[in-house]
Amino acid sequence: MSFIWSLIVGGILGWLASLIVGKDVPGGIIGNIIAGFIGAWIGSSLMGDFGPVIGGFAIIPALIGAIILIFIVSLIMKGMRKAS
Repeated sequence: MSFIWSLIVGGILGWLASLIVGKDVPGGIIGNIIAGFIGAWIGSSLMGDFGPVIGGFAIIPALIGAIILIFIVSLIMKGMRKAS
């Protein structure tokens, strides 16, 4: 059950980050989940684990990491569109 909870929290974190950045995550719901998981890893690597923990994610660093990830992915996608 904790794996399902982690998927839900990861998806919500990725969705919130995409709303904050104003860019859609490629891949829809699966992309949001992946952005949430990778963002949690980036955020905890940069800032450590602090704040409330839900579904195994420290929410504040995970959200900030997901925002960073989505911003970088959007820049890469924009560069790929210009190159084509």
